[in-house]
Amino acid sequence: MEPRTLWECFEPYHAVTYFTPEAIAETDALGCKGRWMGYFGTRAAPLGAAPGWLATSLFYTFHPSRVLRQLPAAWSVAEPAEFLAARLRGVDGALRRLLGDEVVEGPDVAEAAELARAVVEWIPTAGRPLGAANAALTLPEQPHLALWQVATTLRESRGDGHVAALVTAGLDPVEALVAFAADRGLTAGYLQAARNVPEGEWAAAENRLLERDLLAAPGVLTEFGAELRQSVEDLTDEAAAAPWLELGDQATTRFATLLAPLALRITLTNDVMRPNPMALAPERRLAALAGVEL
Repeated sequence: MEPRTLWECFEPYHAVTYFTPEAIAETDALGCKGRWMGYFGTRAAPLGAAPGWLATSLFYTFHPSRVLRQLPAAWSVAEPAEFLAARLRGVDGALRRLLGDEVVEGPDVAEAAELARAVVEWIPTAGRPLGAANAALTLPEQPHLALWQVATTLRESRGDGHVAALVTAGLDPVEALVAFAADRGLTAGYLQAARNVPEGEWAAAENRLLERDLLAAPGVLTEFGAELRQSVEDLTDEAAAAPWLELGDQATTRFATLLAPLALRITLTNDVMRPNPMALAPERRLAALAGVEL
């Protein structure tokens, strides 16, 4: 099974970490001032009290101004350990609401968690700081939370690999966003707002990509640009394949079969995440894996 398909299965399960009312309520209760402080606090917490310069480096496509506004300020609101506890509470509440107690405490989640516990030791961490920081956390005892923690470690390890692929392609953070927008047909304004990129920096990145023959016009990739974008995605997938190769085809397919219905239900019912123009919106692929019709 392709690493991208597996990512589509575990990404929605992971994403309740940030994009649910329960998660936001927990970080608000800590004293966070706005959603972004909660987001960066919970995401950076596995690193400890990370300084702003480190978080800016790791959260590659977020403009430094957005990161530095929240970190290290978040650590004056609550300690990293408190953010870690808050994100577990938020995830527990969100999963129970979105999936229901019967599913959360049921045999399929328990089986998926056992497979997740088996795969966690093979998740690449060398040169992947966010992946390594999450892998170093003790797995929760409750199966649905253990499954979430492994999904989060898989996601952050994959994200670290994606940053490496962007660096290899010679795409700086804003150039990466410009190319992504052109590839996905997203408006410049949407991504500028999502990542807090100033208009002047966006235009300068467009000009650099035009000069490199990666853009034919603003918002339009050249053939070479499309090939480079695809190479980034291919490298990201290849770098994420190791855990599934170790787990083996049969167990990997079983993991996807168990997780797909959960991911589909979360994707279709989590209003905080919908609509999300940056998401892959793999509902039909998840439905096919889950054996249901939309």
